[in-house]
Amino acid sequence: MRAIWNIISPTGSSDAGAFPPFIGGGRTRVLTIVRRAQARGMKLSVDPRDATVRLTLGSRAPLKPALGWAAEKRDWVEAELARLPQPHPIMPDSEFRLGDDRISIDWNPAYPRRIVLADGVLRVGGLCDGLSLRVLRFLRAHSLSVLTAETRALAQSHGISVGAVGVGDPKGRWGSCASSGDIRYSWRLILAPVHVRQATIAHEVAHRVHMNHGAEFHGLVTHLNGSDPSPARRWLRAHGTALHWFGRDR
Repeated sequence: MRAIWNIISPTGSSDAGAFPPFIGGGRTRVLTIVRRAQARGMKLSVDPRDATVRLTLGSRAPLKPALGWAAEKRDWVEAELARLPQPHPIMPDSEFRLGDDRISIDWNPAYPRRIVLADGVLRVGGLCDGLSLRVLRFLRAHSLSVLTAETRALAQSHGISVGAVGVGDPKGRWGSCASSGDIRYSWRLILAPVHVRQATIAHEVAHRVHMNHGAEFHGLVTHLNGSDPSPARRWLRAHGTALHWFGRDR
C-alpha cells in the first residue's frame, strides 16, 4: 500500500480550542493540530483510516491564521469525511468477510469464552461488553496463523528462506520484508479475498530474493503467485481503506 499519510508525531495535539468540529458522513471530528519543525507551510488532511482531521504546520507558525485557513476548507473536509467507508462494528448477529467466506457472529453468554470458528459461524461467549475486543484479538491471532503457514509454504516450495513472520495494524502498508528476512503483514489481510492475501504474500516472499521493485522482482512475484497480481493490487486500492473500518463504530 502506498504510504501517503503522515504519522502523527508525539508533539501532535488538539489545541484548536473552540474551533467548531467537522461533521460529514455521520461522523464528527475535532481539528487536530500537529506541529513539526520541518513543516513547510500548512497542510490539511483527512486520514481515510480513522477520519482524523489534521492541520500540520511549523513549530513556530502562528495558529490564528492557520485556523482561519482551515475554516475556509470546511466544505472540502466535510465532503472528504462523507466519502469515507462506513464503520463496520462488531456486534451479535453481524456478518463480515473472512477471506472468501461470509462469517456471522453467534454470541451467547452461555457459550464458553473460547471463540470457535466453524462452518461460517464465529461462536463467541462471555459478556457482550468487550465482544468487539475479543473478536478482534481472535482474528489477529487467526491472521497470524494463516499468514505464517501460507508464507512458509510458499517460500519452502520455491527454496526461499524467510525469517520470523508477524502481524501488526499499520496504516501505511499491507506487508513489509526486512533485510534480516523477517516478514510482517497487516493482520487485516485476513479480511480480504484469498487472491489478495496470496498476492501480498508472493510480493513479500519475492523481496527475499530482490530487495527492490525492479523488473526481475515483479517477474518473480508473478511466478510465485501463479498469476498476474495486478487484480489484487487494484482490489486493495479500491477496497483496502474499508478494511481499516472493520471493528469501528464511528
